[in-house]
Amino acid sequence: MAEVVLFDLDDTLFAHRESVEAGIAAHRTTLGGALAAADHAAEFARWNELEELHYHRYLSGELDFLQQRRERARGFVAPHGFSLDDDAADAWFDAYLVHYRATWALHDDVLPCLAALRPARVGVITNGQLDFQQAKIDGTGLGAHLEHVIASGEVGVSKPDPRIFAIACEMFGVSADEAVYVGDRLHTDAIGAARSGLLGVWLDRRDAASPTERAEAAAEGVPVIRTLAQLPALLA
Repeated sequence: MAEVVLFDLDDTLFAHRESVEAGIAAHRTTLGGALAAADHAAEFARWNELEELHYHRYLSGELDFLQQRRERARGFVAPHGFSLDDDAADAWFDAYLVHYRATWALHDDVLPCLAALRPARVGVITNGQLDFQQAKIDGTGLGAHLEHVIASGEVGVSKPDPRIFAIACEMFGVSADEAVYVGDRLHTDAIGAARSGLLGVWLDRRDAASPTERAEAAAEGVPVIRTLAQLPALLA
């Protein structure tokens, strides 16, 4: 068993996608009108696309954390004929967050996996603001199982930059080859970790990996798992 096992947070341990889907649906319902009447699947897909676009603009330094939230809110309502100034965008996003937070949960395989990994030391490396990510950790009881949480907003570098993996290993006092990193994104998480000297593991929860992606993972020495229930045996 590896001495240190590090995890991504959103969609690896924390059920982010599920909370986003429930949150944006509930928020649309409260807004009424065209937003409430629009097709759920299409609006959820569009909200995800806006998150991918603007959150990565934040990670690259193009936008700050608050600005990326405003851009997501504006982009979501614009096709329905609405425009939002900064204050209105902040209020819109804050209202969405109330619904998003209401369904926060860990994936069902998380706690059994962490129990099976003992006595390995466990931590999180996440791209995001520490206070917001820590709220998820505290809100789901995950914090009791973690030794360290490394957030890009706190340390100034984001995955897949090798420096954030090096910072985590330094915090745990281990070399990179003594640590494992598990995440749901092939390049940002698994390959980023592998190229930084850790064992990178790709968690493909939706079994969506293409043959090209599987070949790329294999070429980088990255195992692919469908559930965290498979991780303890992989690392044994």
